[in-house]
Amino acid sequence: MMIEIKVPTVGESINEVTLLKWVKKDGEWVERDEVIAELESEKATFEVNAE
Repeated sequence: MMIEIKVPTVGESINEVTLLKWVKKDGEWVERDEVIAELESEKATFEVNAE
């Protein structure tokens, strides 16, 4: 199953990010604002929260 994940805007010069880690296990329930993934760009590492 494919799900779209919106990458937060972290800067105008950042065009690409790498998925470092999925925080949730497959099938695990997710609450709003809960961290679901960790992403990395050339300049920073940041978390993605569920909406």
